[in-house]
Amino acid sequence: MFASCVSVASVRILTRVCALVLLVAVGLCSELRVRVRLADGLVTEEVLEADIERDLISVEFKQGDGALITFVADFKQDVKIFRALILGELERGQNQYQAVCFISRLSRNEIIPSESMARLRQKNPHAIRLAEERRGLEQLTMSAAVNLSQASQLSSHIHNMCSEAREAIYTRESDVKHWLDKGVDGSIFEVLPQTTEAPSFQACHSTKDLWQPCLCTYSLRLEWYPCLLKYCRSRDTTGKGSTYKCGIKSCSKGYHFTYYVPQKQMCLWDEET
Repeated sequence: MFASCVSVASVRILTRVCALVLLVAVGLCSELRVRVRLADGLVTEEVLEADIERDLISVEFKQGDGALITFVADFKQDVKIFRALILGELERGQNQYQAVCFISRLSRNEIIPSESMARLRQKNPHAIRLAEERRGLEQLTMSAAVNLSQASQLSSHIHNMCSEAREAIYTRESDVKHWLDKGVDGSIFEVLPQTTEAPSFQACHSTKDLWQPCLCTYSLRLEWYPCLLKYCRSRDTTGKGSTYKCGIKSCSKGYHFTYYVPQKQMCLWDEET
């Protein structure tokens, strides 16, 4: 996803306690490939990249249904971006794939810093990783659309990531209020028909007419990502204690997005949920 990186020189591992450890390394960005098992039992490969100079982390993987999921944590702007490239149904008039993006604020302690991520290595790249902590499903009602041409006010990475989504870039009302308070131009957002105040809008999976507006849902799960740093304690010859970074804690987290679409044709995957 990112430009080519400066080569990373690893330092000899001094401990063999953990399968994943933090090493001293040199470089601006790095890539880690991790094998994980999806909820449907299939094994996929996650590609995790860290860019220290731009202070961001990305996670990318392919779901069992063929959809390509990309997650970016932009630490400079405290923004996280989800992009889904969903395979289209050509026989029903859709394009080869459909892109959709979800933008929201990045909270503290959601994922480790980019500098720590850039130093992460694994001893056994063929092992199938299981997250140490399975975090709960987060429900997000995306009540506003984001104007792609002005999205750089939120994050400079939205335009490149979501250019194919164009009219399908969504965010939450609470995030809109936060960004407006920070001075973001309100013209970047378009308020969508209120999902809570419009009972006439049915869920897309119960709407038969392909050209009727409805409430679409999309779910995804990051099966494995480094969510926290681990710290160990040591003592010097005088008995004085100190702490140092000695590894990471891995998490799994699911996201369930609900948002308005003007036509069910834009949400055909929701028929089977």
